[in-house]
Amino acid sequence: MPIPKPNPKPKPTRIRIRTPLRTLLRDSRALAALAVPLALTQLAQVALTTTDTVMMGLMGVEALAAGGLAMVIFNQLRTMGVGMVTAVGNQVAAAAARAESADADASRDEADEDVRDLVRAALTLATLAGLTGAVLMVLIGHAVAWLGQDAAVVDAAQPLLYAMAPGLVPCLWFQAIRQFTVGMRRPQALLRITLAALAVNAALNWALIHGTWLLPELGLPGIGVSTSLVYLVSCLVLYASTARDPQLAPLLDIRIWKTRKNTLRRLTGLGTPIAATYGSEAGFFSVVALIVGTFGSSALAAHTAVNQLVYIVFQIAVGLSHAASINVSRELALGRTDAARRLKNTALACAATVMAAVTAVYVLTPQLVLRPFLSPSEHQAISLATDLLLIAAVLQFFDCAQNIGVGLLRGLDDTKGGFHVTLVGYWLIGLPAAWLLGHLAGLHTTGVWLGLLTGLAATALLLLRRYHRGLARRAGEPLPAAAAPAGPADAGAQTPVRAHEGHADPEEVQTDTAGPGR
Repeated sequence: MPIPKPNPKPKPTRIRIRTPLRTLLRDSRALAALAVPLALTQLAQVALTTTDTVMMGLMGVEALAAGGLAMVIFNQLRTMGVGMVTAVGNQVAAAAARAESADADASRDEADEDVRDLVRAALTLATLAGLTGAVLMVLIGHAVAWLGQDAAVVDAAQPLLYAMAPGLVPCLWFQAIRQFTVGMRRPQALLRITLAALAVNAALNWALIHGTWLLPELGLPGIGVSTSLVYLVSCLVLYASTARDPQLAPLLDIRIWKTRKNTLRRLTGLGTPIAATYGSEAGFFSVVALIVGTFGSSALAAHTAVNQLVYIVFQIAVGLSHAASINVSRELALGRTDAARRLKNTALACAATVMAAVTAVYVLTPQLVLRPFLSPSEHQAISLATDLLLIAAVLQFFDCAQNIGVGLLRGLDDTKGGFHVTLVGYWLIGLPAAWLLGHLAGLHTTGVWLGLLTGLAATALLLLRRYHRGLARRAGEPLPAAAAPAGPADAGAQTPVRAHEGHADPEEVQTDTAGPGR
């Protein structure tokens, strides 16, 4: 009779304590996987518009003035148009998350069809916004003559606007497809396409301005023609790249005539407050520049130089904001409120790290960072700009935080709330503070920047507070009478995680902040 074998001893369950630092580092890596390519793409787009400005400057002061006027009008309408389709990425991310987590094939097919319908509606909305913006661009180009602008500058700017207006439609098509790829967490092609567009734009600018390579000599309007062509080619290349992606191609549907009215109405309702927020922010900074201009040319030059530096660094905030926003939409679609709450702390920690590094550069080498913008002979402007850099070191963190806050609320589909908060922070707090500290307190440009800092700080705190309360409502948690935004300690709750035979416990997977490729 065989002797029965004794039962093997069960393998012990290992308990792994997730420390606050480990949690933060893991979440930061996941967030950076999406944020870094988006931030680099934003920086490449800044270089694209900078190339146009440089080309205008090479043509003379009058061309730069006319081109600058046209670019202000174009950029304002383009930014608001981009805002109209920005929420598409969040809706795609939520639908994709539902498809990934669906158990039944029918549920998965339904979620995939939702993504296709979102793509169709996004392209429809981009078309409508682009056509509307193009018409407004031409009309505003004529109307600025009534606002006291130099007649010769307006006459030179109008042909440039005519050439740039058709490019707004493919520009917004590009943005709609971009939001689709970002929502699916596959944005890698964006940076390559934008860098290629940068080189093509510079070459076309030169060729169309001077009539080289058998192309006509168009002068200043050649920059507008180049811009429109580059937007069209970029859109076609992004479409071709997306259509070749095995994960994206089945969901890429450009048959806009099949757009559902309810989907288009929903995207319009989400996008309009975002467009208004972008327009409000641009208007706020424009008014601040006008206030600074009352203190003389040196003050305006110093303001412009430091503001451009802040704007360049701000592109990192845009990448973090978009990445956090997309991940919040995913986590909430999967019912993981705790992970969505941690995302706020992770994004702010990443922002603080980057801003601390930039601050060190501002403090240690102010002359170096100002050299590309101000001539060494401009002693007064350089001295003032050096002082403003110290304020900018603090201001840029709040600027980054408020942009992250807008993105987080977008992840909650609370775009109206974000717009209302920015109206209060920019116009009811920031602008009066800038005027009072600049003029009444006699602090001049420094006072205006302190007011700007006050407005951005108030906006950031209000946005983060609203996000905290919105998440609490989602989770069914009681709201305290004075809810304050959760601090970094929230990310540090020690969570025991079990691992058995090398496989993560399902609960651990649920609380993960998934990044691209996971």
